[in-house]
Amino acid sequence: MEDIRFGVHTRERLKALAQDGFAVVVPLAATEQHGPHLPVRTDTVICEHICEEAIRIVGNRAKLLMAPVIGIGCSEHHLAFGGTISFSAAVYLQMLLDIGRSLHESGFQRIIFLNGHGGNEWQMQQATADIALQYPVWTAAASYWNIARQALLRAGAEECGPVPGHAGVFETSMIMAIAPDEVKEEKRIAGHKTLTSPSQGMANVSIGRRGLLTGYDGVTDASIMAARESGEQYVRVISEAVAQWLIAMATHMDSKEG
Repeated sequence: MEDIRFGVHTRERLKALAQDGFAVVVPLAATEQHGPHLPVRTDTVICEHICEEAIRIVGNRAKLLMAPVIGIGCSEHHLAFGGTISFSAAVYLQMLLDIGRSLHESGFQRIIFLNGHGGNEWQMQQATADIALQYPVWTAAASYWNIARQALLRAGAEECGPVPGHAGVFETSMIMAIAPDEVKEEKRIAGHKTLTSPSQGMANVSIGRRGLLTGYDGVTDASIMAARESGEQYVRVISEAVAQWLIAMATHMDSKEG
């Protein structure tokens, strides 16, 4: 099986893989505050792990390469809390467009963005449309929690807090599963007011106000109920759902080429 990592290949091999119809999956993440108990690379850890695991599950059922994770995102709403590195929305959009242009110039005709940070979503969708308009390529994009929403509901992920939320039960559980040594257990929050929204669970619907876009004090819900076992379950069902989505995207792209 071909090594899925874009970065390990030579230019000649990548040209050959592009000619063979491989799609490049670009994981989009962030470096931003995640409360007092989680590392600022939380979104990057989760997104990279899910992307790699999903492509592993896909195996030979689709031709996929994994680009290096983009570990800085559009996190302007986190800057006031510190510990955050962000692109502005305009710069982030242009960066995604440049990724698409670069992959096109390298011969790739299938580009898939897999997102792991809510602040990236609008620019990602815009870039996906613009790249497909500018170049003769297939594009697709989605955030992992939207791809896996029904599977997560069946797993009971929303019973303890919002999904994906921010630095609450959901994300804390997954970091406990993926990188447990990076959780500051003594700093986990109890009794934190949960940020709710009438648009919770609806795709491409949002409501917010300055100072509350990240939850109260930068956290959406109390993390005290997080558990490693829950995180392992969430990671598993998300990775499986993303794998099926990637297969569906690749199959559709291949079928329309004929």
